[in-house]
Amino acid sequence: MRFTFLHAADLHLGSPFQGLSLRDPRMAERFGAASREAFEDLITRALEENIAFAVFAGDIFDGDWRDASAALFFNRQIARLTREGARVYLLKGNHDAESVVTKSLSLPDLAFEFPSRKAKTFEIADLRVALHGRGFADRAESGNFVTDYPEPRDGWLNIGVLHSSLDGRPGHANYAPCTLNDLRVKNYDYWALGHVHAHEVVARDPFIVYPGNLQGRSIRECGEKGAVLVDVEDGVIRDLRRLIVDRARFAEICVDAAPFETPGELLREISARAMQEIEGAAGRFLAARLRVHGDSPLHLHLAADPSGWRVEVENALHHAGETIELEKLLIETRAPHAPAKRDSELDFAALLDEVLADPAFAEEARAAVSAIENKMPPKCELPSDAFAALLAEARDLALARAERSTP
Repeated sequence: MRFTFLHAADLHLGSPFQGLSLRDPRMAERFGAASREAFEDLITRALEENIAFAVFAGDIFDGDWRDASAALFFNRQIARLTREGARVYLLKGNHDAESVVTKSLSLPDLAFEFPSRKAKTFEIADLRVALHGRGFADRAESGNFVTDYPEPRDGWLNIGVLHSSLDGRPGHANYAPCTLNDLRVKNYDYWALGHVHAHEVVARDPFIVYPGNLQGRSIRECGEKGAVLVDVEDGVIRDLRRLIVDRARFAEICVDAAPFETPGELLREISARAMQEIEGAAGRFLAARLRVHGDSPLHLHLAADPSGWRVEVENALHHAGETIELEKLLIETRAPHAPAKRDSELDFAALLDEVLADPAFAEEARAAVSAIENKMPPKCELPSDAFAALLAEARDLALARAERSTP
């Protein structure tokens, strides 16, 4: 007997993309729409594959965001599966536990939710499949759920469903922690994990898999996104297939400015690199973060007019293609080491360095920055190294403008 099932997680439907919306509301709206489009495409592709059932391993919704339409959309899409006889199994992740919409979510027939207080087994007798799982009752679950998961059904395909970062993954809170050995000793055939947004096959004996999220949500989540199709034959997992469904992507483009003597040369390189990203995205919308770095003779030119340079970069991206837009521009160049000035020459850079090293100036500057920071929302507070970065940027801007005004 052969069949295929779908494993997906971390849909984050209804995500407001708050950080991105502060900088570019239109781009945030585009990614919000992409999340729904990706899920709709996932269901369409799953139906084309004639899946037997689907597993959603948590974080279907996005925290306390009160978007009831997200719940209606989710129900409408999974009903497309259940109407064709495909069962749906899901559990609450940390974001779902605090979600308002999940509290009133009524699932269609053939859709089942794992409880959040104790692990439970759902059986699919005709396929000889047993699914074991437990969801989150609270956002910050610190206990090891796996120790209480049921024993495997002898002679059946056993699937564990869990929302966890295991023993830790960078960038993810360590909720419902457990070890690989905790999973292995359960003697299940497949662990359908959620919580970590990067696709990862953690192990193959047994299969322990993160499908990754369906749609990138920030610049930290670049590249293709989707879910996993699992092919089963005679009770044995034969193959895993990634199903890429994302509709928009983030891309980080890093360009070393050191080899370029003119702005035009640098802009042509940026455009060429953007074309490569566009080709890899296969027609998807791209939000590109450009990082320009290196010891460059163009450093003062870039520092003199950051807003003007951003316009030039946006123009270069548009030359590369119509599906790419600038998410953020980071200028991290440095001026090449310059020979010391003769005694008869005014060394403006040395004067600036002397001022910046003055404790009294530093105190006044820090007070000015603090006054601005106090007016910012709590979630927008400056990082610890921001003050030094601001002073360095101010120094470069002063040097650049002085150079421009020198006859």
